[in-house]
Amino acid sequence: MTRPWEIDPEATFLRRLGKSAVELGDSRTTADCPDIWELSNGDVAVVGRDATALFADRMPPGVSVGHDERLVVVPGNMLRAAKPDIADV
Repeated sequence: MTRPWEIDPEATFLRRLGKSAVELGDSRTTADCPDIWELSNGDVAVVGRDATALFADRMPPGVSVGHDERLVVVPGNMLRAAKPDIADV
């Protein structure tokens, strides 16, 4: 069965949403930083720490992580910093 949404493997990184983890003080190096990026097709890529196992038994009803998905966590200040870059559609 085909899912309604699939990753576009041809999409490229278009622009960072918000500020880098270094700018926000959430990292001292660029080697392992959380990040949020808009892709060329309008999708969003999130780089964060894999917290799937940590939250697996605490997810609220209606929240699930598929076999090919991971729950990632980014600092709250990073998402708030991205807000001006996210269009109100």
